[in-house]
Amino acid sequence: MANKQRITGKRIFWALLAALAVAAFAFVMRPEPVWVDLATVERGPMEVTLLEEGKTRVKDRYLISSPVTGYLHRPQLHVGDPVIPGELLTWVDPMPATMLDARSRAEAEARIEAARATLESIRQKVAAAEAEAEFAVSEYQRLQRLESSRFISAEQLQQARTTADRARAILRSARFDEEVAKHELAAARTRLQVSSANENGGKPAERVAVRSPVNGAILTLARESEGVIQAGEPILEVGDPGALEVVVDVLSFDAVKLAPETRARLSGWGGPTLEAVVRRVEPVGFEDVSALGVEEQRVQVIADIVSPREQWAQLGDGYRVDAEFILWQSNDTLQVPASALFQHNGTQAVFRVRDNMATIQPVTAGQSNGLYTAVTDGLSAGDQVVRHPGRELSDGDRVRER
Repeated sequence: MANKQRITGKRIFWALLAALAVAAFAFVMRPEPVWVDLATVERGPMEVTLLEEGKTRVKDRYLISSPVTGYLHRPQLHVGDPVIPGELLTWVDPMPATMLDARSRAEAEARIEAARATLESIRQKVAAAEAEAEFAVSEYQRLQRLESSRFISAEQLQQARTTADRARAILRSARFDEEVAKHELAAARTRLQVSSANENGGKPAERVAVRSPVNGAILTLARESEGVIQAGEPILEVGDPGALEVVVDVLSFDAVKLAPETRARLSGWGGPTLEAVVRRVEPVGFEDVSALGVEEQRVQVIADIVSPREQWAQLGDGYRVDAEFILWQSNDTLQVPASALFQHNGTQAVFRVRDNMATIQPVTAGQSNGLYTAVTDGLSAGDQVVRHPGRELSDGDRVRER
C-alpha cells in the first residue's frame, strides 16, 4: 500500500513538472506584443478646407490714356495720391510742327506763291463765267418777251434757257474752285507761320486736359516723364483702394468644389484673419507652371472681403494673402486620425484596441481634411485605434503602446 502511494506521488510530481515545463516553453515561445501608437476616437468640431495663395486687387480700375497724339506734360501726382472726379491729372499739347530748314522754307514760300497765282487764275475764270452767265440770262429774258409776238420758235426759247442754266452752273463751279484755292493758300501760309512761331519760341494755342473720371487714388504711373505720346497710349491708372477683391489661382481639380457664396478666411498678410465670400469662379482655366516645373491647369477664383473695413485698412492693391476656403464644416462629429484608416476587403477599416488586443473594425468614413476623418458608423467616442498600422500587425495580435 505504501509502495502504491509512492508510485502515485511520483507520477503526480512528474506530471506537475511536465506541465510547468510546457507552460514555461509556451510562455517563452509566445509572440511578443506589437509596439503601436494609439489614438482615441473623439467628438468635436471639424472642417474640410482648401488653402491657396492669392493676392488683392482693386475691383474697378480705370486706365487713362492719351486722347490725342501730342506732347505729354510731366504728371505731378504720385502713386497713392487721392483724386476726385474731374481733377486735372496732366496736359497734352498738340504735336508741334516740324522745323523747316532753308530749302523746306523756300519750298513753302514757293507753294504760297503758286497757290496765290492759282487763286488769281481762278478769279479770272470766275469773272469770265459771270459775264457769260449774265449774257445768257439776259438773252433768255429777251427771247421770253418775244415769245408772245411769235417771232421765235419754242425750240429757240428752250435752247436759250438751257444755255442760261449751263452758264449759271459753270459760274457756281468756278466759285467753288475759287474757295478751294483760297483754302489751299491759307494752308500753305499756316504751315510756314506755325513753323516760324515754333522757331521763335511761340506756344501752341490749344492743349488737351486729362482728368480723373472717378474718386480714388493713383495706382500706377505708366508715364512719369514728359515727352511725345501717341493717341491711346496709357498715362496712368486710377481706382478706389477701399474696394478690394481677392484673386486666387486654384487647381482646376479643386475649383469644381467651389461655388459662389463659399466662405473663406484670409490670413498671412500681416494683420488679423479676415472673412471673405466667393463671388465668382471663372469658367475658363489657364495653364501655369509650378515652382517644380510641373504644368498645371488653374482657375481664377474671385472673393470679396466681408470683414469690417477697419480691420484691413492697411491692406492695399497687389498684397499677398493666404486664402482658406471652407468646403465642409461641422460643430460636432465623430472623428479619427486619417492615418488610422486602411482598406480591408474593399471597405474602410481600423484596428480597434481592447484589452491590449487589436481587432479589425470596419467603419463608414465621411469627410476628411487630411489629418482627421469623420466616422458615421463602426466606432464610438472613447474607442482606441492604432495610428499608422504596419504590415506586421494582424487581426487579433497583442499590442503595446509606445
